[in-house]
Formats: sequence, structure tokens, C-alpha cells
Amino acid sequence: MDVKRLRYFAQLAQTGNFTKTADQLGIAQSALSISIKKLEEQLGLKLINRSERQMSLTAEGQVLLRHANKILEDIEQAEKELQELKGLTCGVINFGVSAMLASYYLPDSLEQFKKVYPGIQINIHEAGTATLEKMLINGELDLALIRSDREHDQIRHTVLAEEQIVACVPKEHPFSNQSHLTLESFCQQPLVLFRNGYFLREAVNQYCSSNKIKPDIHFETNLPELLKSMVKRGIGIGTCLPIIVRDDPDLIAIPFEPAIPLQLGIGWKSSHYLSSAAKAFVQFMQDSLSQK
Repeated sequence: MDVKRLRYFAQLAQTGNFTKTADQLGIAQSALSISIKKLEEQLGLKLINRSERQMSLTAEGQVLLRHANKILEDIEQAEKELQELKGLTCGVINFGVSAMLASYYLPDSLEQFKKVYPGIQINIHEAGTATLEKMLINGELDLALIRSDREHDQIRHTVLAEEQIVACVPKEHPFSNQSHLTLESFCQQPLVLFRNGYFLREAVNQYCSSNKIKPDIHFETNLPELLKSMVKRGIGIGTCLPIIVRDDPDLIAIPFEPAIPLQLGIGWKSSHYLSSAAKAFVQFMQDSLSQK
């Protein structure tokens, strides 16, 4: 069975559209159609239900997709292990991280890592914590900076740092002189929050859901600098990590009572082979963040 045809088939199953799949693969749509047709002929089975607008998999196609994904994942893992023979002079790491953590935790560490390992390429993928965990499980990422205070049967992790989620308010806000703040008081204010799927939103969502409160959300973003700007302009108050406002004289970080702890770590799919490049990056991040 041709591996390239399997890759084309798996990509088509994911997108559900011949034109979009061909664009993603960088080939002509006719070449994609021919490849899928030859795969069907080779197997003697119909794999695709074709229509003008959308395609779907037949029952046989669903079975093949399950095996194709496993085959392609095994091939990728074999390529990574073989790459190890070249040592740490080269390699690629697909690393997932949220926008906030990328902006405040990574720049110095990445700069220093590249000086030590100039041949290793790091591809950064930005998303919320929930999405990053799914991407790890789906094999789209090698590593991701995630919450490490939660157990997941498909993800292993190592702890990097202990933090706590705090309220972010402008210095002229009535709360600015308080030593701590309850979630009840916080949720009664106009809010500027990260989008759903980000850990800075989770505590608010959980509290409002359990207490049947509809939060007064005035603005949502996944960009930390934009969130800070909206808070400064009095649009609302938000949640953040202390490091975000540490050097900003116009914003105040107020701890919650009870505290909302946060444990950060690097995670990877437990069944995946962790390359020497990825292992070196994990160790480097542990050493780097432990010194801060």
C-alpha cells in the first residue's frame, strides 16, 4: 500500500473537501482524485462517497482511516528515532503554548536554547490549554506548555513552575487597595477575559456555572497585551498571572481568596517517542525556569 496515498486519504478525511485538501497538500485537485481512485482500485473497495459540495467516508473508508492514522503515526515516530542517529546538530520540535505564556515565559529561554542548539528548529503553535492537550493526543505537537496539576492518561508531563491566578485591575479601581479578592466580588464586575479554552478563564467559568451566575463579559481576547490595554481603559477587570503586570505601574495584581493555584509544565503524548532534541528542550526549560 502506497504511503503517499494513505497520507492523501487521511488529509482528505480530515478536511472533507477535495479542493481544500489539494491546496493543503500543494498538488492539483486532479492528482488528488487520481490518487484516491487508485487507492480504491488497489483495495477493491469504495472509500469515499462523493458529492458536489461535500464528501464523506464509506464504512470501509472509516476502517481504513483508523488504520491509516496509526500507520502514519508509526512512520513519523520511526523517522524521529532514525533522526537521532544524527545527534543534536539538527531536529525539529513542534511546541504548543498559549499566547500569554509564550510572551512572558519563552523569549529569553528560546534565545538561550538557540545559542546552545542552533541546528534545532522550534515551530511554535499558539492555542488555549484545552486545544493544546488535544493537539498532543492527536500527534500534532511534540511538546506543549500546559497545566501540570491535572492527570491525563494519554499525556505525561514534567513540572516547570508554580504560579497563581490573580485579578488584574487598573490602579484607580476601587479594588486596587484590597489585599485579596473573592471570585464572588470579581464576577459581579464588568469583565475582560481570555476566551474559553484558556486556563485564565476556567476558574471564572466554573464559579459562575456552579453558582448559576451570568458574568458581565465586556471583552474577550487571547492576546495578553490587548487584555491589559482594555483593563487600563476601564472596560473591565480580568484575570492574569502576576508576571504579566509585574512591571506595569498602571495595573495591580490582586490575589484571590481562596487562592487559585496554577502548576505549569511541559507535556507530551505518553505513547510517543520523545526525541533527543525534545528531551534537551525539556531539560533546558526546567533549568531555565528554575532560575527565575
